[in-house]
Amino acid sequence: MPLSVSEAKNVAHVLIEALPYLNRFVGKTLVIKYGGNAMVDEELKNSFARDIILMKRVGINPIVVHGGGPQIGNLLKRLGKESEFFQGMRITDTETMDVVQMVLGGLVNKDIVTLINRHGGSAVGLTGKDAKLIYARKLTMTRNSPELKAPEIIDLGHVGEVASIDTSVLNLLLQGDFIPVIAPIGVGDDGESYNINADLVAGKLAEVLRAEKLMLLTNAAGVLDKDNNVLTGLDSTKVAEMIENGTISGGMLPKIGCALDAVSAGVGAVHIIDGRVPHAVLLEIFTDTGVGTLIKGHNARL
Repeated sequence: MPLSVSEAKNVAHVLIEALPYLNRFVGKTLVIKYGGNAMVDEELKNSFARDIILMKRVGINPIVVHGGGPQIGNLLKRLGKESEFFQGMRITDTETMDVVQMVLGGLVNKDIVTLINRHGGSAVGLTGKDAKLIYARKLTMTRNSPELKAPEIIDLGHVGEVASIDTSVLNLLLQGDFIPVIAPIGVGDDGESYNINADLVAGKLAEVLRAEKLMLLTNAAGVLDKDNNVLTGLDSTKVAEMIENGTISGGMLPKIGCALDAVSAGVGAVHIIDGRVPHAVLLEIFTDTGVGTLIKGHNARL
């Protein structure tokens, strides 16, 4: 059945609105952190896969970094092991690290690769251990307590941070027209594996690759003001003010920290977007309004 005149006008408007963005991003690299509801809801999973494939088809180079915290927690629970956290970080002993590698590097990574490939893409799954992609060091955290003279050092086990990234394998994959899908597991100089926060891995990859954009999918509408309105077009100065006055707090702080690090290192812009919205990635980069918060880099073009 043919489109009505009004429907045809709407479709044409969407295509015309997308055209300048398509022209701007051809040949550019975008790093997308994939997590939250978008990873578990079937409709959202399929829309995400199609978004990534469309980006690749029009000449953009997407790189996907994924989380998997809920899946890790579910398997640990089935194995009779309780999940422990400190300041949002999973305490990861040797047994837990085995589960992390099994879930992130195996089940979750390959499910995402299969999903993209099933929809017509050519995805390749990696962990940071492959081809020396992510060199990690043990993450050290401390806790201050009034009864202690010095801060207490908290041992998180196999929890790491990014020490360096070797992009050689990513460059080869992008040249070969593949879509890299990366599990946030790194390897240390001791040969040990380390569980690394996926937002941090995505941010560091975007920095090293000098990506045009870093996109962080969340289960929130974006950065909100005190009246719960979505804020966008922010810069580092405005973000600092919002942290100072308490507008940005809690679970959004790590993502904001990741965003600020990325734009200060040369990433064009960071988008914190609502992964609960179907086709959120395409809507954010190819429309004027988007579906989340844009944090501008120094040389960003809006």
